[in-house]
Amino acid sequence: MKAVVMAGGEGTRLRPMTSSMPKPLLPVANRPIMEHVLRLLKRHGLNETVVTVQFLASLVKNYFGDGEELGMELTYANEEKPLGTAGSVKNAEEALKDDAFLVISGDALTDFDLTELINFHKEKGALVTVCLTRVPNPLEFGITIVDEEGKVERFLEKPTWGQVFSDTVNTGIYVMEPEVFDYVEADVSVDWSGDVFPQLMKEGKPVYGFVAEGYWEDVGTHESYVKAQADVLEGKVDVELDGFEISPGVWVAEGAEVHPDAVLRGPLYIGDYAKVEADVEIREHTVVGSNVVVKSGAFLHKAVLHDNVYIGQHSNLRGCVVGKNTDIMRAARIEDGAVIGDECLVGEESIVQGNVRVYPFKTIEAGAFVNTSVIWESRGQAHLFGARGVSGILNVEITPELAVRLAGAYATTLKKGSTVTTARDHSRGARALKRAVISALQASAIDVRDLENVPLPVARQQTARGSAGGIMIRTTPGVPDSVDIMFFDGQGADLSQGSQRKLDRVFARQEYRRAFPGEIGDLYFPASVFDAYTGSLLRNVDTTGVADSGLKVVVDASNGSAGLVLPSLLGKLGVDSLTINPGLDESRPTETAETRRSGMVRLGEIVASARAAFGVRFDPVGERLSLVDEKGRIIEDDRALLVMLDLVAAERRSGRVALPVTTTRIAEQVAAYHGTQVDWTMTSPDDLTRVGREESTIFGGDGRGGFIVPEFSSVFDGTAAFVRLIGLVARTQLTLSQIDARIPRAHVLKRDLATPWAVKGLVMRRVVEAAGDRSVDTTDGVRVVEADGRWVMVLPDPAEAVTHLWAEGPDDASAQALLDEWSSVVESAGR
Repeated sequence: MKAVVMAGGEGTRLRPMTSSMPKPLLPVANRPIMEHVLRLLKRHGLNETVVTVQFLASLVKNYFGDGEELGMELTYANEEKPLGTAGSVKNAEEALKDDAFLVISGDALTDFDLTELINFHKEKGALVTVCLTRVPNPLEFGITIVDEEGKVERFLEKPTWGQVFSDTVNTGIYVMEPEVFDYVEADVSVDWSGDVFPQLMKEGKPVYGFVAEGYWEDVGTHESYVKAQADVLEGKVDVELDGFEISPGVWVAEGAEVHPDAVLRGPLYIGDYAKVEADVEIREHTVVGSNVVVKSGAFLHKAVLHDNVYIGQHSNLRGCVVGKNTDIMRAARIEDGAVIGDECLVGEESIVQGNVRVYPFKTIEAGAFVNTSVIWESRGQAHLFGARGVSGILNVEITPELAVRLAGAYATTLKKGSTVTTARDHSRGARALKRAVISALQASAIDVRDLENVPLPVARQQTARGSAGGIMIRTTPGVPDSVDIMFFDGQGADLSQGSQRKLDRVFARQEYRRAFPGEIGDLYFPASVFDAYTGSLLRNVDTTGVADSGLKVVVDASNGSAGLVLPSLLGKLGVDSLTINPGLDESRPTETAETRRSGMVRLGEIVASARAAFGVRFDPVGERLSLVDEKGRIIEDDRALLVMLDLVAAERRSGRVALPVTTTRIAEQVAAYHGTQVDWTMTSPDDLTRVGREESTIFGGDGRGGFIVPEFSSVFDGTAAFVRLIGLVARTQLTLSQIDARIPRAHVLKRDLATPWAVKGLVMRRVVEAAGDRSVDTTDGVRVVEADGRWVMVLPDPAEAVTHLWAEGPDDASAQALLDEWSSVVESAGR
């Protein structure tokens, strides 16, 4: 006997899950509903099956193919238009006309004994046997009454409660003789229970009903879909589950990684090659699909996650469904009954209320509160560039495909035959992405100079040596699972805002240039990169007095690429040095704040015991520098900026200093005391670079370990700052603690507030209005200056749904009060 699986329905009640996926492919316990149906057919010897398809037919065909993987023979009957339950089977008549056949829905979950059903049909000599079952709520189904012999007496499709006369309903599973096709008109929409069966009964044909025992769930609503998952996990339905039951009710499929510290409270299912990190709690009736990543601190309860979903740290998901390839970012919350479609992005700290529907390809911005369904808005990355290039989670937001498109867009902004310098940090992710970038550049008629693994300042300097631009890929500082793709101009600096917008436009339009075969770019690897860098550095930065000073310093390379430059540099400087953590550690391409802090404490201990003049610690890519004084005490980064400023200004006695407007105004006092002037810039590194290029600029810094040494470079360079500091300390004859002690204490506090994109403009207008007649500085954002000199600055983030606030006062309490006052202004505008 052959079987017919009806798989052509649109599943409109299940949208948005079925907006981009046919209902039979919806996964139940990580396996499509229709696959459960096919496996049931095979169990009862029905190996030859015809599948009727219509809506998104190609997806069903591509998934199941000819059935070989299931050990079955599948053929397909395609409907050009919806033909109803009987019309779709009539469409497959040619394959079914020789013998009795079984009809079953491809989107209902059941474990009925089909062999018993078929035997009943044969015993009764029926033309049609309808498989029936008893349900507590028959309103959504066709009610059927049978006599003592099992003959059907009455049908009623989807009754009201006033019409209910039985709890026995039609499951849509039938055994039929081919003569039934005589009652179905071809190429017309016809239903079995509404059209054909009443006619058969009218003519007295043998139509029987078989009341089956077992499980049956018509997965037609979101509630029944979630219920089907729970029933499978509870063992209420006899279906096969892939994987291993590692504890009662806890199923884990092949290749899945579950951290020992994760809490699993079954019954639940974790799909193949999923990854569950430490401190995750997964509770009952949760299904985690294949290749899903669940980050630390996340909580899942009765959540159904389709394949390739990303769940960020401390996210909270309860009773919801999340479609495939969707990213749920850090601390997002999705409530009971919500459904997120395929390929959506739910931003950080956003809340999706219960029963909300988010249709495929949509973006919920960070911090948003969503209480109505999101249907029409399209997903788009409105802000490609963040603070330092294009950033995101590796293989979630930043994939090799994205890297290829970005590099192609960047190449399109340059002339054919130009040269681009590429570089990376020592992480495997950066190495893989850089290879994709190089291929895309060459395919766009760009020659590539690949530096491989070098410190970021070296990449910038080499880019400035004849390249049209550069690309550096590194692990995002402090975020081990994220990467930054950084784009440089011809001088090795970050792209200007204008150049970023140009690249953004090309990327958005996907108007990439392609090279003809004779134009494919070349790839070469320059030699003596580190020697060229250190030679140039020592020629341009004043190191007089260092050789005769007898200084002893401790240098921590943080197991990063900065250590690649230090051996030749320290030897040429002629300074007594102790280098710690010099080797590359591929497993630690960046540091968390806690790791860096403990490293600084350890550095301080070594400096004090070695009686060194000071200690420095580089970040892993050699861009930033942190200081420890001769007593082993950590000089905080904002304080180190003032110490360096004091040293430079005291020696130069003139010139300008480039500092972002968020810097403490004590910097003005330090600069003025030594006869220098502060040039306030925007907070973006490219604006600091712009001022750093000007001839009169003697120093620049951002208060976060980034220092500009203008005589060598206009960008942040930790190694150059180190060389300059050695020279300054050698010549000044003062210790870092003495310099620190003579600078007044600063009281600057910072706060970040979630602000939806839609109200950012309103927030800034309200801030200006609230300023009244107080002095307002709009160099970057809005800085409001009180009459007594206290100030607050409000700055919308360019890449996230966040507003940053800084406040400075004569003491912490005063700064805190100012911060609270203006936070309320920002929050009231965002409500």
